Amino acid sequence: MLERIYNENPNEKKIDKVVTCLQNGGVIIYPTDTVYALGCDINNKLALERIARIKGVKLKNANFSIICFDLSNLSKYAKQISSRTFKLLKRIFPGPFTIILKGTNKIPKIFSNKKTVGIRIPDNNIIREISKKFRNPIISTSIIDDDFIIEYPTDPELIFEKYKDLVDIVIDGGYGMNVESTVVDCTNEDSYKIIRKGKGNIDLIY
Repeated sequence: MLERIYNENPNEKKIDKVVTCLQNGGVIIYPTDTVYALGCDINNKLALERIARIKGVKLKNANFSIICFDLSNLSKYAKQISSRTFKLLKRIFPGPFTIILKGTNKIPKIFSNKKTVGIRIPDNNIIREISKKFRNPIISTSIIDDDFIIEYPTDPELIFEKYKDLVDIVIDGGYGMNVESTVVDCTNEDSYKIIRKGKGNIDLIY
């Protein structure tokens, strides 16, 4: 299903439809402030396995991030952070960054070999409203393959044609970008490390 939702004023009924889909174990493709992404309920193993198959990776080895509406539930999935790191998160979120933090034991057991968690709070009203209503963190992984960027990741109608038999809903939130988020490793709070330069301005990190 292709569902048109406007970022400026997301339709509540359409947001509710997507939330219901996630609650029922569905897999969605949604817009962010960078590229379009695949998502599902972090606590639904079957949905996570579907995304892993789409990405062509083993679930236990997958590097998925989680979407949060804001920083209020951060402590559930990330260990306590310093005031310096908290100020950094307040400065860059919502925005096109993925921040890697030390994870807690609240991360689903299927990711038990993971000691870290990637946090995303995109500057996009659609996915943030979905996240706010859904309440559980939503898995986030881009639909592009590593650095291989072709036309389809930016056009939601082309994305739908490619993935319509693999996912339950593709949200058409307008054209996306073909630049991914900037990834910053904050597990060593004395020395942040840029893992990937993307859309996020790295000058905001230091």
